[in-house]
Amino acid sequence: MASLNVGNLGEYLRDQRRTAQLSLRQLADAAGVSNPYLSQIERGLRKPSAEILQQLAKALRISAETLYVQAGILDERAQEGIELRAAILADTAINEKQKQVLLQIYESFRKENGAVDDDQPKTPVRPVPPRKRVAKKAAKKAVAVLKPRTTSGGGDDAVAAG
Repeated sequence: MASLNVGNLGEYLRDQRRTAQLSLRQLADAAGVSNPYLSQIERGLRKPSAEILQQLAKALRISAETLYVQAGILDERAQEGIELRAAILADTAINEKQKQVLLQIYESFRKENGAVDDDQPKTPVRPVPPRKRVAKKAAKKAVAVLKPRTTSGGGDDAVAAG
């Protein structure tokens, strides 16, 4: 495990708190920690546990992994893609099937570009077809799933015009 870099973590937390326009007391209440304890974390005097970091992340509406990286608990390389995955999974504007399709497309692009680590969380994906067709097939599937469904029987204007 990497050593904790609480100075940078405290500065980062303070910046995130100010960006969220929260007072120290408001963030402490939202995260379920004491006001003095949060102040000590921000000043680099305390080393919060992963659980406290998770509570703070939730209260700030940011990824807990981001705070883990700032605290030195998680290696920055291991964070690649985690925030994107978390954002997709947290999005309430799309359904679960659409989320899974987006994650599959993302993974297929990463595989195609050779950027997939064994340490990365994997999205369940069917066996991958030959590399050249992976992105194309995933994109077609995404269009079909993500395309907003209309209830009118008017058809597609682009098709009618062309």
